[in-house]
Amino acid sequence: MSGNIHRLKAEQLYTVCSADAFDFKTTQDVKPLDGVIGQARAVESIRFAIGMRHDGYNLFAFGPEGTGKSSTVRRFLEHEAQKEAVPSDWCYVNNFEDPHKPRALALPAGKACPLRDDMEHLVEELQGALPAAFESEDYAQRKEALEDELKKQHEGAFTKLQERATESQVALVRTPMGLGLAPTKDGEVLSPQDFETLSKKEQKKRQEALGLLQQQLEEILVQIPKWEKEHREKIRELNREVTQRAVGHLIEELEKKWQDLKSVLAYLEEVRADVMAHAADFLPSAESAQQSFALAGGRQGGTVGSGTFRRYQVNVLVDNSARASGAACGMTGADDSCGAPVVEEEHPTQPNLVGRIEHVSQMGTLLTDFNLIKAGALHRANGGYLIMDARRILMQPFAWESLKRALRAGHIRIEGPAESMGWVTTVSLEPEPVPLDLKVVLLGEPMIYYLLSLYDPDFKELFKVAADFADRMDRDREGLGGYACLLAGQVERESLRHLDKSAVARVVEHGARLAGDAQKLTTHMASLVDLVRESDYWAGVENAQIISAKHVQEAIDAKIYRSDRYRERLQEEIQRGTLVVETTGAKVGQINGLAVLQLDTFAFGRPSRITASVSMGKGELIDIERQVELGGPLHSKGMMILESFLASRFAQNGPLALSARITFEQSYGEVDGDSASSTELYALLSAIAEIPIKQYIAVTGSVDQQGRVQAIGGVNEKIEGFFDICQQRGLTGIEGVMIPATNVKHLMLRADVVDAVKAGQFNVWAVGTIDEGIEILTGIPAGQMDAKGEYPIDSVNRAVARRLRQVAEKLHAFGVPPTNGSSHTVIKVQPSHGET
Repeated sequence: MSGNIHRLKAEQLYTVCSADAFDFKTTQDVKPLDGVIGQARAVESIRFAIGMRHDGYNLFAFGPEGTGKSSTVRRFLEHEAQKEAVPSDWCYVNNFEDPHKPRALALPAGKACPLRDDMEHLVEELQGALPAAFESEDYAQRKEALEDELKKQHEGAFTKLQERATESQVALVRTPMGLGLAPTKDGEVLSPQDFETLSKKEQKKRQEALGLLQQQLEEILVQIPKWEKEHREKIRELNREVTQRAVGHLIEELEKKWQDLKSVLAYLEEVRADVMAHAADFLPSAESAQQSFALAGGRQGGTVGSGTFRRYQVNVLVDNSARASGAACGMTGADDSCGAPVVEEEHPTQPNLVGRIEHVSQMGTLLTDFNLIKAGALHRANGGYLIMDARRILMQPFAWESLKRALRAGHIRIEGPAESMGWVTTVSLEPEPVPLDLKVVLLGEPMIYYLLSLYDPDFKELFKVAADFADRMDRDREGLGGYACLLAGQVERESLRHLDKSAVARVVEHGARLAGDAQKLTTHMASLVDLVRESDYWAGVENAQIISAKHVQEAIDAKIYRSDRYRERLQEEIQRGTLVVETTGAKVGQINGLAVLQLDTFAFGRPSRITASVSMGKGELIDIERQVELGGPLHSKGMMILESFLASRFAQNGPLALSARITFEQSYGEVDGDSASSTELYALLSAIAEIPIKQYIAVTGSVDQQGRVQAIGGVNEKIEGFFDICQQRGLTGIEGVMIPATNVKHLMLRADVVDAVKAGQFNVWAVGTIDEGIEILTGIPAGQMDAKGEYPIDSVNRAVARRLRQVAEKLHAFGVPPTNGSSHTVIKVQPSHGET
């Protein structure tokens, strides 16, 4: 079978995008696309998630980085949010009955700050009105009248008692023990001795009088506390009346202003009751004693920042006034608003997500109050949409669980990690939870989505919609038009130079190369956007008004040049002979394999010398990389398939009576992937049959148990890697690369490689089976087994079978029974030496 049958033509190596495929001159004539292309499935998922207003229909958008997930999701969310109502403002106010449980107030958008300002103004007014009311002449007179009333009650009772005592010749005297009664004679208090000189009748009369007066005195003493209590109550009633007069109209003004909001009216009534109960706090004499809870950082309105009056402040948690007025999105019309919020949290820690309670240190003690409650991303996005990166939130302690807890419960509870874990038992604030109504959108990689689906039982209940962003799309007429519109949109957004249709065609070709498939186009928006920007730069260097294909190619070449220092160094070491890669002659058991090295976004191919050696043995196939633990599982699998192929083809009528050893020469790192399994099989067949392999042909491709050569990745880079080595040594027309036939559709080779093939200086062969490949590598037919189980004379397969039979006979002569057992060994390849 001739190798010409499998030799590819230059037209098969690169699928050109003709500029004639576009019906415009430049992208200035194209309608700009403000979006992404090739993501119909993901876009439909986003629309569905936005439209579903039931619990759990949150969105997880996943796909490779750079495919436009974030920009697409944000654009759809902002468009939908614009149609929705601006959500409520939220604030925390003091709970006067239970201060450690602040109350949450929902207010119409733009009303929280006015309420805060009104309360600050109220306190300022009260600080002036109450002292003035209590210092007024009317208050002083009324209070003095009450004091006089109490005084008259005291004096009247004691005056009557004194008169009765005088009539009974008894005096009312003060003693260290209080008030007392003593008998008198001629106005003088009798001593006990003088009292004894009185007659028995007189003594009895005096004692009866003393007893009666003592009883009356005790009644007066019992009555005095009641009078004082009544007096205090009258003073309090007076104070309430004065306070009500001073406060009432101020509160009533606010109630009239906020009459449409029942929650605010209820709060104002609580404020009224608290002010009535603590009016003394507003008086100058008490002010200096009311600083025990002074906290730093409070808003100052007069002395509103001081401790006593902080309890009347309003802590604005979420202020949507800018959204309600349209200022947040640049609208200025009277009826314009920005709709619902779209919040993107870049640092989703637990406090940044659900909010936090701050503390201040004072006198060695941490203090807090409801004014130190701070909003989280859930509060700011409430009523709208919240976008977060899945990896970032999963990396933050407690953040993921806090998000799930809030979504399940339907409200936001502000608590720190210590409180949520039960590690802290000290008394702290317990803010009233805020009802939660929003859509959460997570952005991440496919692996994160599938791991969460598999291992987190809550995930599928909370994120029922997945938007799967593809990394490539069809290269058809619709795809070409989409590319043109996308480029026009990029030019318009960033004020770049327009592209002519040749430049658009070159971008399409590069998109196919990035997709690794001539029939597909990449949807990696970041790469395309960067390419347009860099092409604009090179057009500017030449003072060109329009970006042409030449400028696009310059941008591509310049980016490669900035990244390929390591490739040049490897190629230099190969040319200097440090790394041995032979490209002339033919050798037994040696072949050039191909690997792909990925350095950031730059990938390139590198030839690797693979050798195989055989000897008499017991059917062992030894993979040296595996033996030294440098072989990965995929490479190990390829080696086991290779061994299975040999056994199925050559050990049906006899054992594999030899030992074989295969290795990647000058490989100093891990090896993984199965794209070299066909290459290793060719080397092994060559070593067994003792037929040399052409060293100027490099090989890539995996193999199955039936001997079919299967597709591999990185085919363009692998071909170009071997081409560069051959070109540097001088092309003679016999050099080339042999690839799987199933990879032909993936070819988008560099122009210099295509030109060399067109000129007959380089070759690319496509094979479907091992037999086809061994014929090209050796120039000898592989040979097909006939009905008698024999291969044709002068075929590779016959030479292999003959050698195996000879080795078996030698082993039998030595008395060593060969076995069909084998040591299944394999290869672990480092990324730098790995295969795709």
